[in-house]
Amino acid sequence: MPGGLDIVVTDAPATDLPREKRLHPSAGPAGDGPRPARRPLRLTARAGGEYLFVGIRGGHPTPQEPVDVSLGPGDICFYDLHHPTTLDFPERFRTKVFLVSRESLGLEESDVHRLMSTPVARTSRLGALLSPFLSDLADTAAASRPPVGEMLARNAVNLLATLAVEQLGGDGPGTPDAPSPLMTRIREYVELHLADPDLSPETIAGAHYISVRYLHKLFKDEGTTVGRWIQRRRLEECRRELMLYTRGHWTIAAIANRWGFLSAAHFSRVFRAAYGMSPSEWRDTTGRAARADRR
Repeated sequence: MPGGLDIVVTDAPATDLPREKRLHPSAGPAGDGPRPARRPLRLTARAGGEYLFVGIRGGHPTPQEPVDVSLGPGDICFYDLHHPTTLDFPERFRTKVFLVSRESLGLEESDVHRLMSTPVARTSRLGALLSPFLSDLADTAAASRPPVGEMLARNAVNLLATLAVEQLGGDGPGTPDAPSPLMTRIREYVELHLADPDLSPETIAGAHYISVRYLHKLFKDEGTTVGRWIQRRRLEECRRELMLYTRGHWTIAAIANRWGFLSAAHFSRVFRAAYGMSPSEWRDTTGRAARADRR
């Protein structure tokens, strides 16, 4: 499926979940020699119904401590596609499996094992919100044609990345100084929609399935605000274009409007506050410097 995501929906009885096919499952990376046999991840359930799984691709199979996980209908469970699984489920049940790469979710290899032992319960606040949504998305995306299927796949990956971050404690995986995958995706979204005057905390939060309050917290943790970040990036793009286009090409108001500033007066005020000169002074100064460089 487009978007780097595969979705498998089945009612057929199974004893394990989809996993990476390896000719020698006990062998490690080249030169490592055989690895000791690993006990499968054992997933148990006592009630029939629908279960959601997120199979994570990528990385190398490594010995891990045994994990036994009990699930209920509607629960969301992460697992490693390199790690064998066994299902001890009732006779009748349905599985919806999202197969996605570790890199797409922004996870470190150490994060995957942590996620395996902490399923998202359908009865939790997060599970009650996301379980039915993911279930419907799996059915819709699997039956849709491009470009709708591709759009749904991207949304699913974004949603699963957000879910992984929440399960890992909200601070994101990786080293303490590294940006979380959620913040990386938010910044990429802002860059793509920077010229949209309707870009706002509400639209950003909605696109990433988080609350506006949580969005503000993410930016506060980085020492800024959503509004300041958007304004700074818009000013940087305006300053760049003012340097490229001298008089007679684009007016200052047109460039400001192109990058989401609806008021020329407001743009002039914030530009002077940021750079210590008016937009016209910046354009004329850099324009003269550029002409001198070309001589």
